[in-house]
Amino acid sequence: MKVFVTGGAGYIGSICVEQLINSGHDVVVFDNLSEGHQKAVDKRARFIEGCLSDRETIINSVVSNKSQIIMHFAANALVGESMVNPSKYFRNNVAYGINLLDAAIEGKVEKFVFSSTCATYGIPEVIPMSENLPLNPINPYGESKVIFEKLLQWYYKLHGLEFVALRYFNAAGASENFGEHHRIETHLIPNVLKVALGQSNQCKIFGTDYPTPDGTCIRDYIHILDLAQAHMLAMEKGKNGFFNLGNGEGYSVRQVIDTCEQISGTKIATVEESRRSGDPPRLIASAQKALEELNWNPKFGSLEKIIESAWAWHKKNPNGYNV
Repeated sequence: MKVFVTGGAGYIGSICVEQLINSGHDVVVFDNLSEGHQKAVDKRARFIEGCLSDRETIINSVVSNKSQIIMHFAANALVGESMVNPSKYFRNNVAYGINLLDAAIEGKVEKFVFSSTCATYGIPEVIPMSENLPLNPINPYGESKVIFEKLLQWYYKLHGLEFVALRYFNAAGASENFGEHHRIETHLIPNVLKVALGQSNQCKIFGTDYPTPDGTCIRDYIHILDLAQAHMLAMEKGKNGFFNLGNGEGYSVRQVIDTCEQISGTKIATVEESRRSGDPPRLIASAQKALEELNWNPKFGSLEKIIESAWAWHKKNPNGYNV
């Protein structure tokens, strides 16, 4: 199929592009490279450098490429930043995204696969978290994703645009060729591995007074290759709905650091900091709906496998995509 991927130069988008092409799909990547990297774009994909704010360019790109599927990864995704600069998040994640929705209608796109987030739930009432929980985001990042999910529902009702929204928990790990490199790195695993590589002196632990067994935040980590598989299944089988993507197991910050120490063979120095604004104590998925309706079958569920793949990529690419 002809797949149009926004944000395909970013961490998640780049690996999904790789896996789409490996599966025989024809992929166009649309990215402004503000967060992503040119070197993260699979050389087999066609690349268009552009911004979603440019309505004419995005519509022309979708239409001229005869796109059948849109996968929308492009977004700002820093919870802390969204708390101090909410306008950036509502502008980039919502307002500019409307141009892409209109392009989908203009180009008669068959399905829209949206990169959503567990941040839509806020602080959950129940663990593990199913798709039936109320959406009560506690930061503008999560709110921006909720708003876009509502837009998808309206575009389906009014225009018949089929959609699937995938609510990720914590994406991590790497493929052999592509991995995680953010210009401003806020994710735990790559920051811990920077210490293991000698690129950083210590890893920050944000909050040690959460209501969890060791006082640190608990998160559900999902291997990026399992995430990519879910996107292809959503494209092929998903029917107008929302799906959680996680492994159903939670690991604390300290557990992640301990596992990184074991795999890298390096002692990780840490420093305790105050909580980050907008961080819920525990986020653990129930992905039963994806397992049943998409026939999703995660193959890399253990934290050890996730970190092993990340460590292999970071050792091979200690400077990420920088020369």
